[in-house]
Amino acid sequence: MPGKKILMLTGDFTEEYEIFVFQQAMEAVGHTVHVVCPDKKAGDILRTSLHDFEGDQTYTEKLGHNVTINKTFSEAENQLDQYHAVYCAGGRGPEYIRTDKRVQAMVRHFHEEKKPIFTICHGVQILIAVDGVVRGKKVGALGACEPEVTLAGGTYIDLSPTEAYVDGTMVSAKGWTALAAFIRECLKVLGTEIHHS
Repeated sequence: MPGKKILMLTGDFTEEYEIFVFQQAMEAVGHTVHVVCPDKKAGDILRTSLHDFEGDQTYTEKLGHNVTINKTFSEAENQLDQYHAVYCAGGRGPEYIRTDKRVQAMVRHFHEEKKPIFTICHGVQILIAVDGVVRGKKVGALGACEPEVTLAGGTYIDLSPTEAYVDGTMVSAKGWTALAAFIRECLKVLGTEIHHS
């Protein structure tokens, strides 16, 4: 089976692991991942963040490694039919890119075409900004996103830090500690089979 094309929606200070680990895992099995950010073009730098729970009441945030955008946003915007799935990475990026009408239109395309939608951590904030995407869905996300999921008509699933949840072709997880399970479920939804001899 030929590899699939996945569109990754990011913004500055998106969670580093949720970019790098997902992208490299998908590319390792033959899929193509285009990392895009509003108003950035291929070759531009995206700043990332590292979030962790270190004993405080909420997560800490540190500067992560830079990511090189590999697809110009406006090009991806005009080629949505070429993509098989969309992935909304978490971290801080979703807070501001979700208000971008172009990002909303991209998400709406995948929702209306019933293509797979993958979301982790704060990534669900992007989906919530588009009416109907999470309505009636069971969705995992960072606990701080529970009220938003509920207000958007979804059912928040309080997953363990290493679990992923599948509702139809939507795959979700609480955060980067669930990336192994999350990627495994995304691959299943994409129809990717890995056999060990």
